[in-house]
Order: sequence, then C-alpha cells, then structure tokens
Amino acid sequence: MFRSESNDYQHIFLNDIPLIDVRAPVEFSQGAFSHAVNLSLMSDSEREEVGICYKQHGQSAAIELGERLVSGDIRAQRIEQWKSFCQQHPNGFLYCFRGGLRSHITQRWLHEAGVDYPLIEGGYKALRNFLINENRRAASLPIRIVGGNTGSGKTLLVRDLPSGVDLEGAARHRGSSFGRTIIGQSCQINFENRVAVTFLKKYHTGIRSWVIEDEGKTIGSNHVPLELYEAMQLASIVVIDDPLDVRLERLQLEYIDSMSADFERVYGAEEGWQQFCEYLHHGMFAIRKRLGMERYQILLNELDLALDYQKSGKGSSKHENWLVPLLNEYYDPMYSYQLSKKSERIIFRGDSTAVRDFLLHDSLSHDSLRHDKV
Repeated sequence: MFRSESNDYQHIFLNDIPLIDVRAPVEFSQGAFSHAVNLSLMSDSEREEVGICYKQHGQSAAIELGERLVSGDIRAQRIEQWKSFCQQHPNGFLYCFRGGLRSHITQRWLHEAGVDYPLIEGGYKALRNFLINENRRAASLPIRIVGGNTGSGKTLLVRDLPSGVDLEGAARHRGSSFGRTIIGQSCQINFENRVAVTFLKKYHTGIRSWVIEDEGKTIGSNHVPLELYEAMQLASIVVIDDPLDVRLERLQLEYIDSMSADFERVYGAEEGWQQFCEYLHHGMFAIRKRLGMERYQILLNELDLALDYQKSGKGSSKHENWLVPLLNEYYDPMYSYQLSKKSERIIFRGDSTAVRDFLLHDSLSHDSLRHDKV
C-alpha cells in the first residue's frame, strides 16, 4: 500500500522537507523550490514526444509511448536515482506538475522496487499557489521601508533585524548597475518562492510586520511581487544618513575587496581577476548614457588606473577616485530626487546606529513580535 499524500504545504516549507521533482528538466528550470531535486520521469525530448502523442491520439496511447521510451536500462537507472534519494531522505515527498499521472507512475515504479514514498497533493502547482498566497498575505501586513544613499548599509541593517526581509538576498543581486553577485540570479518564480518562504518562516515565529529595503520595481532581472511592491509604496520610511567616509568604507569592502576575493576564489587567480575587472566595467558601462559620455570616459579611466594599482599589489584605495565622483555626481543626486517624492512618508532619519535603535524599539515592530506563534 502506498503511503498517503500530503497537502500540509506549510509544514513542507517551514521544515525544508526534501522533495523529488519528477517534472522534465525544462519545467524545473522555469520554476522550482530550493529544497527540491529534479529527478525526472522523462527527459525533455521524451516529454515532448509523449505530449504530441497525447494531443494526436489520447491518453492511453501517450502512456503506452511513455512506457516504451522509459524502459529497460533507462527506467532502471531512474528508479535507482529515486531509491537513493528516498533512502537518504525518508521523510520526503515526490511531485509532478499537478500531482497526477507522472507522480503516480513514479510512485508505482518505486513501490514495485520495494519503496513506498508519498506524493504532494496537487503537485508543483499547489505548492506554488500556496507560496503566491503567502506573498499576498505578507503584503497585507504593516511595513517599514529603510532608505538611504548608496553605501548606507541598508541591506546589512535589514538582515540584522528579526522582522527584516532581504529582497536583494533573495534576488541574488544588490539592485544597482554594480549589483551582480557571484551566485547569479535565478528565474522570477524561484525569486518569488524564496521571498515567500522567508515571509512564512518569520510569520511562524510571531512576526506580523516587516522591515524592507527601499527597492524599485526590479532587482536586477527579478521583479518585486506586485502586491508587495504596491504595499511598499504606501509604507513609512526611515532614512539612514551616514557620512560619505563611512559609506565609502562599506562600498570598498563589499564591491571591491570582497568581490575581487570572491571572483578569485571561484575562478582562480587569473580568471577571477579578469572576471572582477569585467564586472566593474560592465557596471560602469550600464550607466554610461546617464553619466554622459565625457563623464563616463573620465570615470572609466580612473577605474582602470585603480585596477592597475590594485593588480600591482598596492591595495584598493585608488578606487575612491571613481567611487567618490560617482556617488556625488550620480547616485546621491538620483536617490535624493527619488526620496524627495516620498518625503511625506519619512518618519525618522539618523545614522545607521540610530536607525537600527529606532527600528528595534519601533512600536510597529515591537507589537508584531508579541503575537503568539502560529
């Protein structure tokens, strides 16, 4: 007898329950969950053949074709992969797109091989809809927005607060033209799923309000979920006003020293250095039209001189020669203009320490933490 299906989606995401996703690789690449492993019943080409057969000849013929395509050594190999996963993760589940034919075939073949493994009721679609609703619920709760010029440590502050939700971390991008990270961004659905799971886990601890960094509609290639973005446009704002030297120190560490070290760690010394240089050049190139070509060329020359200086082993201090004018002439004026359009929503300003203290003692955040756990 097969083990029962589960529709306790909250338990699955709160506990990062291991999942076998038996959809085809192309489906998995278009959207999945961080604790799911793609062990497909059919390859992309096999799925395509079966899909055509289904449209032309119906379900019975499609099932028969699928049995022929996934047979013999191919079938045995896939069953062994599933069995290995089940043995390593006896508390897990498997699913296909809607919890239908593919997951039931996988479950049956596993049963015949001596392993009973439960299904997710409704499959991927049900899990995905659950997380969409979590993002909607989160957007309905009170929000504080953390603003401030580039280098103000907004992301660090958000990460440090119990009610903080790091959208840039979920997007794997820092939100500017220089915002690329080593990991790289994922598809939109995966970003939304990570955000929803973050909200769910914090909500489960009793948190009923959020602290979120001031973001645009997009973070790199990812779009902030619409309901959340709309709620953020109505939320009160606290602004970090840190001095330029403090901001420069943060930027130097995050965008220069740490990034160069990360590139070399991942790609090796020579290739890593080339990747790091390309990363900075790409960031500057992306805003060349806004800078104006003359200013762009001046800053690019300063960047190249700083890279040469750093490459020679003399340190990264010369990067200030392009960072300071970039902040003074581009990023700071741009953000000041954007913030001026939200001035009526600003409820507090101060340096990063003062803003952190304000948010920790903010009645909104304090009240949210007093709720009973769900």
